[in-house]
Amino acid sequence: MKKYFFLIVAAFMFATGCHQRPSLSFTQEELLILNRSDSVMYLTVVTDRADSLILRKVSRDFTDPELQSKEFQTLARNLLATVQDPSQDGVGIAAPQVGLNLRMLALMRYDKEGKPIEAYANVHILDLSASKKKGPEGCLSIPNYRGEVSRSDSIVVSYYDINTCTHRTDTVTGYTAVIFQHETDHLEGILYTDRADTVYFNQRWADERKQYEQEGAYTKPGWWPYK
Repeated sequence: MKKYFFLIVAAFMFATGCHQRPSLSFTQEELLILNRSDSVMYLTVVTDRADSLILRKVSRDFTDPELQSKEFQTLARNLLATVQDPSQDGVGIAAPQVGLNLRMLALMRYDKEGKPIEAYANVHILDLSASKKKGPEGCLSIPNYRGEVSRSDSIVVSYYDINTCTHRTDTVTGYTAVIFQHETDHLEGILYTDRADTVYFNQRWADERKQYEQEGAYTKPGWWPYK
């Protein structure tokens, strides 16, 4: 129930907080994904060659007109829905993972009351602390595996706040900083396995994913522009 509450609140804020204008510079492929996807979007995986090319590409910032478009708001809502869906059940997701090389991500803010999952655009990490800590990580686009990765304890991050329609700079610490680093890496075409000291197979995750695969949760849509 808590997850759907966040989605309802986010949808209300998107509808009332920012003036909508027509999109101007999305590509035809981007528009197809933005307009044809259901609320829970197809998730790209490294085992698919076309998907892998998307995951390895550096993502671009949204233009000002795009930030005020209905397509932008649709993507934000769908990212939130996708990461919170039981078939994914993640703590973060980035736009390349749904086929779009655009600088948007959604993540759980463990550093805020209620641990809300929030979406941000044009995300850039400005500074990383020298102090680091190693911890376990997984990735929805690299199913069945986990790894041990060293991440900075504190970061300075800039982003466009979708709820307030303002540009912000924050200092983030702890596990939320780790999630920010993981998801922002996706925007640079970097996967956690590139940074991991060790990567290992996780049987529990494999069993859970197999169940959802049998239900068709990860099937690539027939209209998908990248084959």
